[in-house]
Amino acid sequence: MSRQIAIDGPAGAGKSTIAKAVAAKLGYIYVDTGAMYRAIGLHLMREGVNTDDEAEVNAHLDSADVRLAMEDGMQKVYLNGEDVTTAIRTEEAGMMASKTSAYSKVREKLVSLQQKIAADCSVVMDGRDIGTVVLPHADLKIFLTASVEERARRRFNELKKKGQQADFQAIMEDIAKRDYQDTHREISPLRQADDAILLDTSDMGIEEVTAKVIALAENK
Repeated sequence: MSRQIAIDGPAGAGKSTIAKAVAAKLGYIYVDTGAMYRAIGLHLMREGVNTDDEAEVNAHLDSADVRLAMEDGMQKVYLNGEDVTTAIRTEEAGMMASKTSAYSKVREKLVSLQQKIAADCSVVMDGRDIGTVVLPHADLKIFLTASVEERARRRFNELKKKGQQADFQAIMEDIAKRDYQDTHREISPLRQADDAILLDTSDMGIEEVTAKVIALAENK
């Protein structure tokens, strides 16, 4: 029987990092739902779609085939057969994902795929509405968060390590804007599920958070 761990939280809270580590420790499949929305966002960017026009966005959804695959222990994201695992990690793709995920047809397309994956195997799934919408009956729900300043610092350091230009103030403003978009959208807004456990990671390391989530999972 498959088991499900849902990890929700705002942008930059470390959801993907923790979810990957927990999945590896428990032998579960890691499902990065944010990557799926980023892939849709990248597709719409490439198509030159006006994302303020929901009808135009909907008209381009059928031409986007998003698929996840595990290769050499790493999750890969494919868009229409192309490996876009790296291409979707830009700030622009992130903003596009946050904006277009507010549209019901976009969510219907990806939520259906996410639920199918979870029905077939034990998963650790992270996103914005996993515990509230995608996997409402998950065995364990975690709401992972951190201060805006801490999340911006992590992103800033990540970009600098990659040798990319980074503006701390701009990153912090971008994260705050995405928080607002995610919590105020009409369809499946970001919120903590009533039965989710809150973990503020502002002063916690990756190993500490991972160990905490695994302990919670094993006690379930």
